[in-house]
Amino acid sequence: MPTERISFSGHSGDQLAARLDLPEGPILSTALFAHCFTCSKDIPAARRISARLAAMGIAVLRFDFTGLGHSDGEFSNTNFSSNVADLVAAGQYLAGRGLAPALLIGHSLGGAAVLRARAGLPSVRGVVTLGAPSDPAHVAHQFGEALEQIETEGAAEVCLADRPFLIRKQFVDDIRSEALTSAVADLDAALLVMHAPLDATVSIDNAAELFMAARHPKSFVTLDDADHLISRPRDAEYAADLIAAWAGRYIDLSPPAPPPGAPEGVLRVTEADPNGFLQDIQSGPRHHTYADEPLAYGGSNRGMTPYGFISAGLGACTSMTIRMYARRKGWPLEGVSVDVCHDKVHAQDALPSGPAQIDQFTRVIYLSGNLTHDQRAKLLEIADRCPVHRTLEHGAKVTTRLDEPESETDVDPAHLPF
Repeated sequence: MPTERISFSGHSGDQLAARLDLPEGPILSTALFAHCFTCSKDIPAARRISARLAAMGIAVLRFDFTGLGHSDGEFSNTNFSSNVADLVAAGQYLAGRGLAPALLIGHSLGGAAVLRARAGLPSVRGVVTLGAPSDPAHVAHQFGEALEQIETEGAAEVCLADRPFLIRKQFVDDIRSEALTSAVADLDAALLVMHAPLDATVSIDNAAELFMAARHPKSFVTLDDADHLISRPRDAEYAADLIAAWAGRYIDLSPPAPPPGAPEGVLRVTEADPNGFLQDIQSGPRHHTYADEPLAYGGSNRGMTPYGFISAGLGACTSMTIRMYARRKGWPLEGVSVDVCHDKVHAQDALPSGPAQIDQFTRVIYLSGNLTHDQRAKLLEIADRCPVHRTLEHGAKVTTRLDEPESETDVDPAHLPF
């Protein structure tokens, strides 16, 4: 996906570092992603979810809160309220570019922040929380024994995932003063609550409280055995797929009309599992599937093989062509099924310099309805006029070029809890 590196002014005027992940084609909508406490915009879950939504036509802005990642400012001077203000500033930045966000996505404490920020972003139609606490004060348990020092001395250094952070009393006071119940009840947007039952950082009871406080439309989806950071690729892909499908019900994803003579949209295939062969396939804003190889060939068998897709294209085009002809003639064709088998066979008629084997696709066509013998014979003849059939028989020219996009080198390696 194309990614634009940008910066904008946060709540205090500091420049906040951000990435705007863009679709290959037209932008159909815009989402704003809020990361977890002390994390960054580049955590794996944020990157994977953004990529999936971008493939669907939704631009996603993910940014580092003040004092975190590559953003300016002092983390010790921030709090939950400042995070909310940063989100509103991000939404206003997008609106200034004609990309007012329709979707808010927040992970952990970022989930609580997007619930609060919704009131300041009138363009939002859907809100998604991932492992979010129902009470921002929940984060205080991360401070352990340092909490007492913060209370008595006004500040203390807290070690989170082997990194020191200075936490001031104003931060603790701020999260304790926040109550999300009223914000959730008055959300005025569709809500999707996603949480893992075994989340050891934020218990699933928090998801229940958020869900019960919300008004309809609201949805709840379990993330099964995912960890709090949604660090496994398959868990992030699952969450991304569900968010993409859910969002389509509440935000307008209607693509603009193509100009006259415009070619069909680009089909994007992206490697989903570097250790296997799983491929993520996105065709336009609404059509998504997977390609894979069988277990016996080192794959995970989560999708059709590449040759399976070729066979599917031949079978689908054959059925469509038959239906189109029968409909035009007004014939009583009730149903069509096409079985397709692919194999490598000896090229008996090949020239000496030709291939030893060729690909053979065998079709068996089933027609139901009160058709005459002549009608059935004509439909069999029409099957050979299927465009995909003709492409396979006549051959095609494939041109290939290498694209070298801007490398992403400034990824924050710290994936911290909450």
